[in-house]
Amino acid sequence: MSLDLTMTTHPAISAIPAADWDGLGDGNPFTSHRFLLALEESRSVGTGTGWQPLHLTIQRGATMLGAVPLYAKSHSQGEYIFDHAWAQAYQRAGGRYYPKLQATVPFTPATGARLLARDPAIRQALLAGMCQLAERGGASGVHVTFCTEAEARLGPEAGFLPRLTQQFHWLNRGYASYDDFLAQLSSRKRKALRKERQRAQDFGGRILRLTGDDLRPAHWDAFWAFYQDTGSRKWGQPYLTRAFFDRLQQDMRDDVILVLAERDGRPIAGALNFLGPEALYGRYWGCIEDHAFLHFELCYHQAIDIAIERRLARVEAGAQGEHKLARGYLPVPIHSLHWVRDAGFHRALEDYLQQERAAMGSDIDLLTEWGPFRRADRV
Repeated sequence: MSLDLTMTTHPAISAIPAADWDGLGDGNPFTSHRFLLALEESRSVGTGTGWQPLHLTIQRGATMLGAVPLYAKSHSQGEYIFDHAWAQAYQRAGGRYYPKLQATVPFTPATGARLLARDPAIRQALLAGMCQLAERGGASGVHVTFCTEAEARLGPEAGFLPRLTQQFHWLNRGYASYDDFLAQLSSRKRKALRKERQRAQDFGGRILRLTGDDLRPAHWDAFWAFYQDTGSRKWGQPYLTRAFFDRLQQDMRDDVILVLAERDGRPIAGALNFLGPEALYGRYWGCIEDHAFLHFELCYHQAIDIAIERRLARVEAGAQGEHKLARGYLPVPIHSLHWVRDAGFHRALEDYLQQERAAMGSDIDLLTEWGPFRRADRV
């Protein structure tokens, strides 16, 4: 690192001025200072969670030039680009996989910049700095997950191994309406989705979209019940605390759209979305009553409606789920970078990732062919 640059770690995002941090970002809601602060001050991350903040910054004098949302991890939960098998192999070989360093946004499988800097040279310095930090602190390695493709291309020069996984995203081709989108699908798929939406909307209530000052504490009380139900079934216990949603109401209500289903004046299901400059990010869903296709309506079809109305380029609907394919969400590559201190394990990982990338590329091509679009309209 240049002698006039200073690299610093911060055990809390509150130690970093919000204007300095956000001035390096691209408007992504999840890497915003307010989102990361909400995670920390609600105690969703921090002591006892296995996510210990260790944010990295690079400064020249008083000017912040680069930053990374960074965490020391004592497990591999809540990451969505999983390395459990790597951890087991590492430990079987006699190594200690945890702690490791994770450059990401906790519990958030959404793509976005992780190396917050304007200058590519500063991004390289951030990668090198994380490796130095791992060496000094005894971490097994560094993992940069859900990064941009441009960041992934920088990784090999810094000794990082690229990994390719996939998600299903809906891509807006300038549609004026949902019917415009349906017109690009095969006749059979088009009819199936119209029928699905009709059945979902016939659940006996109404669907609301709430954002900004329309959101009230009672809405978050209802959504907390939905989130607890989903979290207990998926993860054993929810990752986020109730206080996190209070922070959303306080500091980020203009960044979210809560889609609620009400029956007899009572919320029975909901899907929480975050707004970015170019994308809508579907994050959490839950319900206290089961109704046919209501999950698909609130999470996927309503998200498409919102993206069309707001002229957003895409919808990112979260991790996993090949059921999204039939609803117009296509497989897209997701990038991450990985570096481990142990040279032998690094070489083995390099071989594995090379094979995985080839297989993943084939899977993406095959799934795209299986998609609902008419052949002439496939991307």
